Amino acid sequence: MVNTCSFIEDAADESIEMILELARYKQAGKCKRLVVAGCLPERYREQIAGQMPEVDAFIGTGAYDRVVEALQGSKYPGGCLLPDPDKISPQEKDAPRALSASHMAYLKIAEGCSKHCTYCIIPKLRGTKRSRPPQEVISEAQALLASGVKELVLVAQDTTSYGKDLQPPASLSQLTESLAALPLQPATRSGAVVKNGDVPDAWIRVLYGHPESIDDAFINTVASHSNICSYFDIPIQHVSSAILKKMGRNYNRNDLDRLFDKIREQVPDVSLRTTLIVGFPGEKEKDFKALLRFVENTQFDHLGVFLYSDSEDLQSHGLPNHIPAEVAQERYDQLMSCQLDISAQKYQQYIGQTLSVLVEESVEKRLYAGRAPFQAPEVDGMTYIKSGPAQPDPVIGSFSQIKVSDAMEYDLIGDAV
Repeated sequence: MVNTCSFIEDAADESIEMILELARYKQAGKCKRLVVAGCLPERYREQIAGQMPEVDAFIGTGAYDRVVEALQGSKYPGGCLLPDPDKISPQEKDAPRALSASHMAYLKIAEGCSKHCTYCIIPKLRGTKRSRPPQEVISEAQALLASGVKELVLVAQDTTSYGKDLQPPASLSQLTESLAALPLQPATRSGAVVKNGDVPDAWIRVLYGHPESIDDAFINTVASHSNICSYFDIPIQHVSSAILKKMGRNYNRNDLDRLFDKIREQVPDVSLRTTLIVGFPGEKEKDFKALLRFVENTQFDHLGVFLYSDSEDLQSHGLPNHIPAEVAQERYDQLMSCQLDISAQKYQQYIGQTLSVLVEESVEKRLYAGRAPFQAPEVDGMTYIKSGPAQPDPVIGSFSQIKVSDAMEYDLIGDAV
């Protein structure tokens, strides 16, 4: 089974390459059945089935609960099973999970999105916003923590609008308050110097917020709980009012300035992450320069940039003045170069500090890799831990204290203490 993404062109291409690679196993008699699931069949539907006869079944995002049925050999009209994603719950209650890492788990709190950004296909692929009931999320969190998970990463397409669709309504601040109250040993303030030998038992991280739905209550919750990472991931995409309007984003640069100033005032040790899009149709040089100046002034701790990915089924496809690929790439390079300097400078502040790090892997003898609270999995840098004869080797999947001795552009290096 290949579970696919097709959010942007590169992801769709990667999914197709994997399908064709695995199809060779079937042709060689090493695989009896090949099933493709997820966003690729949901987006391209029967069209893709006709182009890939090697695949036995295509099942969309609304059929995730029928994966076993598809693998066991069920036949579908035209080779596709594509029920409406809105007709299925975000996740089956108490569904068992196999974790890819025993110490970290993504905890999905909602599915789908009810916003209408013109460059985004998610509402079509995943349906409208459907939040999981708070008690279901809390119950799953309890089970994960009981199994030894040390980091819970709350995710959704728009985490900060969690619960507004429920009856009665709930909120992300209420949910994270409840999660923070689970029986955890209080962690050291995220990203701060470790005091009094405290070592966290587990921490909670929230990803994929939205500038329009983040509220004061959630900011205060993060500020008030030491076992919630002081980490705000808020993709803003752009700051030019003209581009934001074309994107369908209902805020402006002044709104963003006020939001980030408020977060930094209420959570002084905060780590800010955002993502941006360059090369959006109609993006003029002055629009890009405004974005570059904003990045220089705001000084994000972490920043990612996407090149605008066009497709005929996007609303933005019909906009005039599409940007040449080479221009978009040049703007991407400028932003990433700017962020490289910012990140390198910011990481210097940690030299000499003692931090708690979640140890994730052994790199080589007496060298380990892990993450501090201000480093999210898969998207941010790493913290490398050196151990010596005087210290026991760190235990993978547990927390270790390190004293930072060196800093690179995106990574830290320290000695186990």
